[in-house]
Amino acid sequence: MYKLMECNGLTNYKDGLKMQQTAFEKVYNEQYKGILIILEHYPVYTIGTGGGWENLLCSKEYLKEQGVDIVEINRGGNITFHGPGQVVAYPIFDLSKMKRDAHWYIESLEQIVINVLSEYGIEGARKPEYKGVWIDDKKISAVGVHLKRWITSHGLSFNINVDKKYFNQINPCGITEFGIASLEDYMEDVDIASIKQHLVKNFEKVFDIQFDAYIGQGERTDE
Repeated sequence: MYKLMECNGLTNYKDGLKMQQTAFEKVYNEQYKGILIILEHYPVYTIGTGGGWENLLCSKEYLKEQGVDIVEINRGGNITFHGPGQVVAYPIFDLSKMKRDAHWYIESLEQIVINVLSEYGIEGARKPEYKGVWIDDKKISAVGVHLKRWITSHGLSFNINVDKKYFNQINPCGITEFGIASLEDYMEDVDIASIKQHLVKNFEKVFDIQFDAYIGQGERTDE
């Protein structure tokens, strides 16, 4: 059984980490084959195993004054931002029950966002040598994952109507030559709830699974 958890409102990043750990234990103990957590965070910068302090363009003191956290974590990649207006998906999946291939898994996460963009008439694509999903030379989705005993954590972020000022305070993912995109740049009347539904449906499609249990906002309605 695969479980979907949607969180209302905004979630503190460290609380999100605890949720992932709890989900990991349930998947590891085979209570579920996988759990997908979908949420939005309070403003936070996260630094992955690829470093990132060198790409922080303001002081930690300034961030503290602004009420923005900065957290070092065990996902791959460099520094990135999470916050309101950005949907984050944390798949806690056992790849032993899917495919033991990290590259396939990352490409699958990218494909999910590409599919969602296509459903809104927007062309997203991969960019050679970089992870994530891009619209021309602007990044709209970041991907960073961690594997332990072939169980995944962390995942993807998808900019919907995020405040881009936060990205001006970092070199996102250590990249200086490209910009940041948000879905509201390409369409009007952005509905985050609807976008979350599209994401869930494409998780089911790409990974060939079905979420049989729901918690949080309840069951979605098929369009």
